[in-house]
Amino acid sequence: MNRTPPSARTGNRRIRWPVVAGLSVVTAVITAVLGHQVPKSPSTSPTSAVPPQAPRGQHRDVPGEADGVVPDGVTVFDDAIPAVANLDPGLLKALRQAAKAAVNDGIEFGVNGGWRSAAYQNQLLRQAVATYGSEEEAARWVATAETSRHVSGDAVDIGRSDATAWLSEHGAGYGLCRIYRNEPWHYELRTDAIDHGCPRMYADPTQDPRMQQ
Repeated sequence: MNRTPPSARTGNRRIRWPVVAGLSVVTAVITAVLGHQVPKSPSTSPTSAVPPQAPRGQHRDVPGEADGVVPDGVTVFDDAIPAVANLDPGLLKALRQAAKAAVNDGIEFGVNGGWRSAAYQNQLLRQAVATYGSEEEAARWVATAETSRHVSGDAVDIGRSDATAWLSEHGAGYGLCRIYRNEPWHYELRTDAIDHGCPRMYADPTQDPRMQQ
C-alpha cells in the first residue's frame, strides 16, 4: 500500500481550511439576502382583524315609542305613551269615560294602536304591501300617512276582544263608533252617535271616502 508523504498530508489540510471558511461566508451571505427578501408573517391574520364600523345612517331608523309604537300592557290612561297622549282630546276623554264604566263589568281598555307618526304609518303600509302582495289589498287594512286617522290622532285600536265587544254594545253612548266591518278593533269619535247611534260601517277602508284623498 502506498503511503502519502507527510508533507502532502499537511498541504491538504492547509488547503481545506480556506475552502471551508469561504463556504461559511457564502452561506452567511445567502441567508442574509434571503432573510431580507422573504417578508415576515403578520401576527394577525385578515380573518381575525376587527372590521371597521359601518358609517352612521347606513341603516334605516326603526320607529319607537316616540313614533307611536305601543308597548305591551298600555291602557287608555297611560299619558306617558305618545300613542295615547297625542290622541285627539275629545276622543281620549270619551275613551276614558267609557273605560271607567267598563271597569264595573271587569273590562279593561288595552290599546294596540293610537296616534302614529307619518313615518311609522308609511312603514306599516310597506309591511302590509309585502304581506298582502299588492297595494290594493294592503289598502283594505292600512291607510296612507296622508289619509290615516291614526296620524291625525282621530282613531284608536282597542287591544282586547272583550273590550271591543263591550264597545260594540255600549260605545255609541260615549260617541265611540266602530268604522269598518273588517276591523272590530278600530274606533273613532262620532259625537252624534250619543243621540242617533253610530253610522253604518264601511266594509273596509277602501270604501271610506276619506281614504280617496
